[in-house]
Amino acid sequence: MPTSLKWRLPLVLAVVGAAAWYTFPLSTRINLGLDLQGGMHLVLRVDTAAVPAEGRNTDVTAVALEIIRNRIDQFGVREPLIQRQGLDHILVQLPGITDRERALKLIGQTALLTFQLVSDNDRLLQQALDGRLASGFELAEEESGGPLLLDTDEALTGAVLSDAWVEAGELGLPEVSFRLTREGAKAFGRLTGANINRRLAIVLDGKVKSAPVIQSRITDSGRITGRFTREEAHDLAIVLRAGALPAPIAIEEERTVGPTLGRDSIRAGVTATMVGGALIVAFMVGYYWLAGFVAVGALLLNLLLISGGLGYFHATLTLPGIAGMILTLGMAVDANVLIYERIREEMRGGAGRPLSLAIDAGYAKAFSAIVDSNVTTIIAAIFLYWFGTGPIRGFATTLAIGILASMFTAIFVTRVIFDLLLGAGRLTRLPMLQLIGQTTLDFISRRRLCYGLSLAVLAVGMTAFVLRGPARYGIDFTGGLLQEYRLAQPATAEQLRASLAKVGLGDAVIQQFGSPTEWLIRTADHTEAAIAATTARAREAIYADYADASPEMVRLEQVGPAVGAILRQKAWLAIAWSMLGILLYVAVRFRHMDFGAAGVIALIHDVVIAAGTLCLLGRQIDLITVAALLTIAGFSINDTIVIYDRVRENLSLQRKLGLAEIINLSINQTLGRTLLTSLTVILAVVALYGFGGEVLRDFSLCLLVGFVSGVYSTVYIASALVVTWRRLFQPKRA
Repeated sequence: MPTSLKWRLPLVLAVVGAAAWYTFPLSTRINLGLDLQGGMHLVLRVDTAAVPAEGRNTDVTAVALEIIRNRIDQFGVREPLIQRQGLDHILVQLPGITDRERALKLIGQTALLTFQLVSDNDRLLQQALDGRLASGFELAEEESGGPLLLDTDEALTGAVLSDAWVEAGELGLPEVSFRLTREGAKAFGRLTGANINRRLAIVLDGKVKSAPVIQSRITDSGRITGRFTREEAHDLAIVLRAGALPAPIAIEEERTVGPTLGRDSIRAGVTATMVGGALIVAFMVGYYWLAGFVAVGALLLNLLLISGGLGYFHATLTLPGIAGMILTLGMAVDANVLIYERIREEMRGGAGRPLSLAIDAGYAKAFSAIVDSNVTTIIAAIFLYWFGTGPIRGFATTLAIGILASMFTAIFVTRVIFDLLLGAGRLTRLPMLQLIGQTTLDFISRRRLCYGLSLAVLAVGMTAFVLRGPARYGIDFTGGLLQEYRLAQPATAEQLRASLAKVGLGDAVIQQFGSPTEWLIRTADHTEAAIAATTARAREAIYADYADASPEMVRLEQVGPAVGAILRQKAWLAIAWSMLGILLYVAVRFRHMDFGAAGVIALIHDVVIAAGTLCLLGRQIDLITVAALLTIAGFSINDTIVIYDRVRENLSLQRKLGLAEIINLSINQTLGRTLLTSLTVILAVVALYGFGGEVLRDFSLCLLVGFVSGVYSTVYIASALVVTWRRLFQPKRA
């Protein structure tokens, strides 16, 4: 057994075993995100300003969180997520919830219950109706519409209740029965005992639910009657048991996905993964033959390691996370391409050298480029996770785990397979195709032409970015309301606009989302009341006019303007910090700031071109496209680092050549692997664009433009900028 195999093989077996342990069974190890299984994502703001001054000594948000948690637990949601965010925000995720309105009412209802005596003084009632309300009273309206004058001095609150439940009342109608606490029973007994034959109003959140006549002293229990459905009575009992919220709750952000859309997203994600994987497998096997089969084996293990990593960290798999998995399939074989092309060079340059030495040299010389290129992508993923939320964090997590897994499989697993084949005497030659031979092109001499071309393209993209104004951003960054409806039959924008105009929504932005049976409706509503009204009116219009087409609202997203501004700020911070992190890493790794600066300028070039293209095509920039832009940044610097790594190597080997000649030589030596590594990732993105569904269409389009731009900038911009930098700022060294 080769010496290297004695420690590599146990390591690989241990990692594979651990990955399998944390992967299976899939149903318990990996959680699906709300965008895959359906459900609700809410960011709630506790209105602490509405709390009376004498009640602000307590942590109002913490109290509200516990009350909301108790309500949701009693509601029966499986594995909800309820977390505090900052001073006055609460994050709530409810997997599998399909009744949006019921869930919102359950969570947001203040549930302030009071028991108040009804005044029988007709003179005071008439004065109140005339606008002269006496002290100690308030005017209310009973369910039948008649006015009531309620006594506020002797009111009892819902704090006197110890339990509440639903029972069948008269005629089988549901009503809520309640039991009193010990102290509550004493207070209730005093109130009812002293006011027999008077009416006692039961008031919930300022509305009179019933006002029965007190017939006897009550000290143990009572009931609340009203026009309840079974579900309303059940939910009222829940909120009464959990207690009243200490302050009003406002919805700052909501993302609701129906189960149908979730199933479609899973189907699209699996299809895109299979197609992308098939394209990569076909290319690797067809181009590298036996070595390609070895890479494919590592690729399958890579998927297992990603699943195991998600299971170990109890991460949630989202639709962008599936996209990240597809991307890592393409990036995983990048490292194999770097190694195989190095092995090819060693076999070509050392005639008669044993194959084992060529393999050793190939792995050794490709190691630094593999590590450097993947670390930069991980830097982008870290900042994306730091500043991202929800599905974007899922993407960042999957991408980071996938990059680490691909490094392990490329460096260790494939090496173990080659060592086993060499040790068994089964591997004596390693044939590969070579479509791109050695070139001698002068790339540096064309730098001024390329600079001009890039500046022109950048100017067009930036102009489109500026001219689109606020329309360039999706509701993630501007706030507003988005509804997605699915019909069984095709419709046109004109038909939908006419339907919405009937209910006063003629100014809504209507956009076809993929097929003519799926449509997005965007409005600029921000307040909770406006959002509720717009949602109800849109549903009313579409369900009435398209009843034969079985309409279904499959997605709803609302973002408040304050949250949108915060998300936009976080997106730009993620991009800025990623650029800075990559700049510092490359500068330190290659010991010169000019390498880092040139590489970052080139990746900014690619990011701006991708964003500008989206604006030119009328697409919008949202959180998921920011994830694409950061992925472009990581990928763009990857290929650049491969060239920089060869430049660093040639600087010590070719001391008689000038910098421009060394860079030209390095680009030509690595041109084949630059094109091949880009091709594998582009194949994965093409599969994502074609089969990943409309939700990921802008994401994959952005990646496609950025990756193509990345190949160009790697060859013509990044390396040429090093020469330009030194001639401008370090003339003596140049």
